[in-house]
Amino acid sequence: MNDTALTPAARPLDRLRAADGTRRLIARGGAAMVLGLAGYGAVAASQQVAVATGLKPVPTSERKLAKMEQKVTQLQTRVATIRRTAELHASRIEQRQALLAAALTGEGESRELARATLAIDPDATRLAANTIKPFLRVETRQAELAALAQRELDQRYAATAKTVRKLGISTARLAKGGSAMGGPLVEANSAEARADLAADQQFRSLFMSWKKLDRLEQGVIAIPSVQPVQKLQFTSNFGIRSDPFRGTAAMHAGVDIPGPSGTPIYATADGVISHAGRQGGYGNMVEINHGKGIATRYGHLSKILVSDNTRVKRGQLIALMGSTGRSTGPHLHYEVRIDGHAVNPVPFLTTADYLMAAQDRAVGQIPVSTSGPVPQD
Repeated sequence: MNDTALTPAARPLDRLRAADGTRRLIARGGAAMVLGLAGYGAVAASQQVAVATGLKPVPTSERKLAKMEQKVTQLQTRVATIRRTAELHASRIEQRQALLAAALTGEGESRELARATLAIDPDATRLAANTIKPFLRVETRQAELAALAQRELDQRYAATAKTVRKLGISTARLAKGGSAMGGPLVEANSAEARADLAADQQFRSLFMSWKKLDRLEQGVIAIPSVQPVQKLQFTSNFGIRSDPFRGTAAMHAGVDIPGPSGTPIYATADGVISHAGRQGGYGNMVEINHGKGIATRYGHLSKILVSDNTRVKRGQLIALMGSTGRSTGPHLHYEVRIDGHAVNPVPFLTTADYLMAAQDRAVGQIPVSTSGPVPQD
């Protein structure tokens, strides 16, 4: 029996069978698709695992991107190193320039100048060679100037020390206190490092020479260096003489400078008044402590214009000439004492010009006190 012979009641049943077959076909196709997708996922996952474990190379685009990122990082590090090296060279130039200025002018802040000059990695210097060429030329010129400044400092120190010794004063007395140095040993393990260390030692030596001279010139401030009166002459010198009252030989501990009563008397160096009043045969007397064990005395005064424990400056008016105490007439009895012992004042008066120049260089280095006198040691 053919399809055309089916009864109307049989046709729905036949359509139901056909639909069921279609569903089975779709189901089989869907299962195959799921299996296919699962297989693709497994293959993709296995490829990723292979890349991660190195069994399969990274795709070319990702490899190029990674290399580019690495190059950018290296370039950033290089630029940062060059910039930092240039900054260090610039800072070192400024620091060394301050040392040169201090050596040539006598002015500078010791605490700042005492800092060790900056050490710079030779490898970093080579890396930044093109960038820092101007800095290196400046550093070379600074080294040449440092050699000239060193000679200038040595000559100034020798001349000042010679003048001080002529007065019977040791430089050690005036330049007490030194600059301590130390620190860990750092080996210079390359030619560049050794050259850098040599330059650093040159500037450190320059600083030490400047500090040595500065201490001496600061000490020179304690030395009497101006005339106690405007018109200087002597009626009696230092040493053994015939006593004007007894006529016998006696030690004269100073010099006598004549003048009218009321003649202005000036401090011959900076210091602190240790006595201002009556003192036996001196009559009215002023004694000034200049520090470093050095003092001056001014006797037979008609009037005292200062008081005990006050600070006076070189050339300051302190009294008026008179004839008080053991005196035969108006004059100034002037003494210089070292560690309490009287010494001849004449050499101090005859070397005044040089000493004043040294003192003037040192005056600018004295810290200003806002709380009262600062005694010199």
